[in-house]
Amino acid sequence: MTSVIIVGCGGMGRGHLRTILKMKDSTKVVGLVEPSEEMVKQTLALFKEYNLSLPPVFTNLDKFFKSGIKSEASFIITPHHLHFSQSKACLENAMDVLLEKPMVMNEREALDLIEVRNKTGKLLVVAFNGSLSPAIRKVKELIAKNSIGEITQISALIYQNWKKAQTGKWRQLPEISGGGFLFDTGSHMLNTVVDILDDEIEEVFAIEDNRGTPVEVCSAITAHTAKGTLVNLTGAGDSIGCNSEIFIFGTKGVIHTGAWGEKLEIRREGESDFSPLEYPESTGVWEQFLKVREGKLKNPCPPEVGLRFAKLMDMIHASASEKKPIRKKA
Repeated sequence: MTSVIIVGCGGMGRGHLRTILKMKDSTKVVGLVEPSEEMVKQTLALFKEYNLSLPPVFTNLDKFFKSGIKSEASFIITPHHLHFSQSKACLENAMDVLLEKPMVMNEREALDLIEVRNKTGKLLVVAFNGSLSPAIRKVKELIAKNSIGEITQISALIYQNWKKAQTGKWRQLPEISGGGFLFDTGSHMLNTVVDILDDEIEEVFAIEDNRGTPVEVCSAITAHTAKGTLVNLTGAGDSIGCNSEIFIFGTKGVIHTGAWGEKLEIRREGESDFSPLEYPESTGVWEQFLKVREGKLKNPCPPEVGLRFAKLMDMIHASASEKKPIRKKA
């Protein structure tokens, strides 16, 4: 049984709680950290749905630490600019941490957080659904087994009604969010693509369009890796719904998946269409985090993944700003 505090009870936090509250045999929520009375009210209603009492609520982490309540883990689901300080505090207070994406705001914070992880010896897992997905791990196994031959290209897109849905909210305030659609929902696509490739992005050319907002909303990115794989990425944040597609092209076949590992199929040489592939089921990132804590799974998404993402975002923004290709720093 793992004890956990939930830091952040907004829409995303409550979404994760819906899964966690079903896991009564493996998880006990011992506290909530949430400054908004309205969010606490909505969280109380959620606990009532599951016939559970609301655990102690604190307006900030310092008050939780002073309460004397002990927790083995924390799940941080707050606005992006708070991720570094809150993760650092939890690690230094002897808690393992599951941290929502994106890990931090920039490369400097990523390096500092890795140092804190190293000093404390505690576990830090970044909640990128793709890296924590059994489907994406299956993709990597197939590639390692040469199931579709040499990987030549990868093409990915992600789209959402993000601009309209986030108008007037913190995700469109760069000092809080750290970026726009690509840094937020689009981060799943970027992370999953580079995770699948397991290769360094050597050069990037990017075009961004803010669509009248303070942050980037639409992006078109072309890149290549150290091994010469061509990469094409589309982030369409002024569209409808929310969906993603990733195609991995090999000399002997094509794999089709999604940014969250929500689907998986393959078309091999000589076949006329895609066929679905089986992979282990998962209830989500918290379940995978518990497997890592229990030693059943090697951490598929350590803070080094967050550092990799931060460096790639820096290259993308620099290319869009300077209107030229940007190479990886030596």
